Amino acid sequence: MDAITADIATVQDRIDAQLGELAPAVARLDAIPGVGPVAAQMILAEIGTDMTRFPTPAHLASWARFAPGVNESAGRKTGKAGTGVGNRYLARILGEAAVSAARTDTFLGERYRRIARRRGKKRAIVAVGRSILVIIWALLSDEEARFVDLGPDYYASRANPERKVRQHVRELQALGYSVTLNPAA
Repeated sequence: MDAITADIATVQDRIDAQLGELAPAVARLDAIPGVGPVAAQMILAEIGTDMTRFPTPAHLASWARFAPGVNESAGRKTGKAGTGVGNRYLARILGEAAVSAARTDTFLGERYRRIARRRGKKRAIVAVGRSILVIIWALLSDEEARFVDLGPDYYASRANPERKVRQHVRELQALGYSVTLNPAA
């Protein structure tokens, strides 16, 4: 057991020596929920740190095949609406990060739960993986950028209660009901 632990420490020392100048980028990516130091190292190994190759985060998502394409002709969806075959190593890392982020009480965790309710767990994993990829692009394209979590209540805080009331009243009136609103005590 001690020999194996020593071998692991030796390999880890070699990895740390090879990282060198990438250590700050690994630390910035490590701040993202679901992305640990090892996942950050693997992501950097796959996409690199030079984001000038990708003018926008959509270009990076398209290159990694995390941009699902839905083609429509005459109002009917055609094709598989899948993401296609991309970098399987990056997809695996982003999938694991998305599953890990889904278990947290953060913006990404809430995003996963919202999408999984409507669209299913697998699509939610791909969507959160794409969100993580967009965050990675933002962190790597600007040296001064730091990850700030929006919080699990981000969606709820942006909801307008008056708009919800108007919408529900309209729906009830469309069903033929006369609506009178009385505020609760």
